[in-house]
Parts: sequence; structure tokens; C-alpha cells
Amino acid sequence: VQLVESGGGVVQAGGSLRLACVVCGRFSSINGMGWYRQAPGKQRELVATDNGAGSTNYADSVKGRFTISRDNAKNTVYLQMNSLKPEDTAVYYCRVITRQGYSYWGQGTQVTVSS
Repeated sequence: VQLVESGGGVVQAGGSLRLACVVCGRFSSINGMGWYRQAPGKQRELVATDNGAGSTNYADSVKGRFTISRDNAKNTVYLQMNSLKPEDTAVYYCRVITRQGYSYWGQGTQVTVSS
């Protein structure tokens, strides 16, 4: 199983980016999909998750600005990021959890927000 992320880059504060993560390979059905991020010198933290049953969860710092969505037919999860702030600068990782309970991580994509 391989997770391929895309969409990272450099953007000015107030701008938007859309991250995508495609799940490739052989796997059972996917339950949870989510995005995490890790800034330099900090621990990896949850950004947004979708449990596959209609429930989403967001970090307080991104509520109202970020939106997670998924296309099950394409095995893809997205993160729409609006009103970006310099403190959103981090490496963003996607994660999926299969129905069997296996967890997989992407390689990460850099998001840099300039002030």
C-alpha cells in the first residue's frame, strides 16, 4: 500500500491550497482517512480526520478554514486549506486506516505560508 500526496507548496498568508492523497496498491476497504502535520521542532499533530461514517474532526486551530473530503471511488482524500496563516507551515501527512485496522502514512508534502 502506498499513499501519494500532492498539492503542497509556497503560498502567501491568506491564500489557499488543496492537498490530495491517493491510496494505491492492494488493501481492504478503507475506514478512516486523515491529515496530520509536523512543524519544525514540534510533534506531529492531527489536522483533520474523516471516519468514513459521516463524521469529521478538526483541530481547533483549523476549524472554519480547512475542509477534509474524500472520494471513495478514487481512494483519495483531500484537504482544502483556506485563509492560510504562517503558523500553518509544516509538513503535511495523510494517513489511512483499513477495515482490518492497518494504518498507513504518506511521505509528507511541505506547505509553507509566507507572511
